[in-house]
Amino acid sequence: MTKYVIRRLLQMIPVLIGATFLIFAMVFALPGDPTANKCGERPCPAEYVKKFEEEHNLNDPLPIQYAKYMGKLAKGDFGTSFREIPVKDELSERYVVTAKLATIAILFETVLGIFAGVLAGIRKGKFIDNLVLLSTLFVISIPIFVIGYVAQFLLGVKWRIFPVTVNANATGLDSWWQLLLPGLVLGSVSVAYVARLTRTNLVENLRADYVRTAKAKGLTTSRTIGLHALRNSLIPVVTFIGADFGALLGGAIVTEQIFNIQGVGGYIFSGIHNRDGVVVVGAVTVLILVYLLVNLLVDILYGVLDPRISHD
Repeated sequence: MTKYVIRRLLQMIPVLIGATFLIFAMVFALPGDPTANKCGERPCPAEYVKKFEEEHNLNDPLPIQYAKYMGKLAKGDFGTSFREIPVKDELSERYVVTAKLATIAILFETVLGIFAGVLAGIRKGKFIDNLVLLSTLFVISIPIFVIGYVAQFLLGVKWRIFPVTVNANATGLDSWWQLLLPGLVLGSVSVAYVARLTRTNLVENLRADYVRTAKAKGLTTSRTIGLHALRNSLIPVVTFIGADFGALLGGAIVTEQIFNIQGVGGYIFSGIHNRDGVVVVGAVTVLILVYLLVNLLVDILYGVLDPRISHD
């Protein structure tokens, strides 16, 4: 296992370099003047534009710009935004908020989704199965911004169960409480997918020969489902949840806008809007690292769920 983890970590290096170069090239190839609107309604003076380009290496060829950026990145420096604010400082604040939001969403979709999927799988064709299928189809068919606004109005404004918006200065348990409703909204669609994945794979595995053999040996139904069928059924579910966690850390722009959350999604959106390439590349670089580490964790969990899968 140790050799496998080391090998995967070494494989991440060229992937990180290649992915960051593609993002860097695409972002800085976007048309537009990053100095626009920085001097009011009038165009900025030529001296200011020249100094701005020199400070941010915009007058260098793309390979040289990328080499300078990676040199800073190797030292833990994500650069400075066009507003003269270190990107590392902004990300350290915003990723904490987004990580909490993503954690709530992942826990919600994992617990409720797997529970609903198991109930539907073992009750195939019965009322609970039809209820899960219809309810998940209903959730999937509704846009996330509709779910967000309805939940905010009912649970926040009308019934006052949750805060309407998120206070950026909240800390400790209060910050988790304020992010609970946005996290549930963010994970609502994924709950439907997890439930359907769990249900489909569980139904298929319950018809497998090894399950019939386990029952013939005298194992109870709960032990047969929990020890054999469910563990194998969770492999595609774990794959989905791992990919979804990386996507959620990329920032849920719609959910963050609805609940006024100062997270990564809004930060990336503002960077694109302001043509601030350093912001976009820095945020996406962290996201790439998260994806790589989550994929490694998912691969390790494969062996835990199914001992037949070996990493040697």
